[in-house]
Amino acid sequence: MDKPWYRRAFSHSPTPDLDTARAKADGGDSEAQFGLGLKYSSGPAGAEDYPQAALWYRKAADQSHALAQFNLAVMYSKGQGMPQDNAQALHWFGKAARQGDAAAQYHLGMTHHRASFRGIPNEASESKIEAYKWFQLAAAQGYKGSAAAGETMSLSMTREEVADGDRRTASWVTEKNSCIPAAI
Repeated sequence: MDKPWYRRAFSHSPTPDLDTARAKADGGDSEAQFGLGLKYSSGPAGAEDYPQAALWYRKAADQSHALAQFNLAVMYSKGQGMPQDNAQALHWFGKAARQGDAAAQYHLGMTHHRASFRGIPNEASESKIEAYKWFQLAAAQGYKGSAAAGETMSLSMTREEVADGDRRTASWVTEKNSCIPAAI
């Protein structure tokens, strides 16, 4: 017997064939590469294949796929499928954040916030301002916890530092919006 209309309307489409996805990914399709990375990194507990996930995320990340860049950064920060490398994690978080990924912006803000606790005062001030900027950008997209993190960050900053952070945030938004082509 045929499925009722409502079951057909709300049923999930079948998952794409792994061979088809791999062929697209091998052909350079960044979305297919990201999909394979996701498949390998989120298998059943204990069945993940992190080295394969990292390989596919890296291929998509090299093509400026922001979510792949973010996921690759997380893998570097945790040492999943590769040795832990905080410098590489920061590099990939930065790439994704500059493309507007709110989660990456939040993580970059947290990295700068932690950096503000060490080092010489000028470097700490710079780290606070950068953390504030990234928290504000993530908050503008509604990323959970970023508004509170920005507010908390501002409590440890001078008025001049907050003003500088606001200028940097506005400048980043203006620069990002100038890169968006006008609608035809």
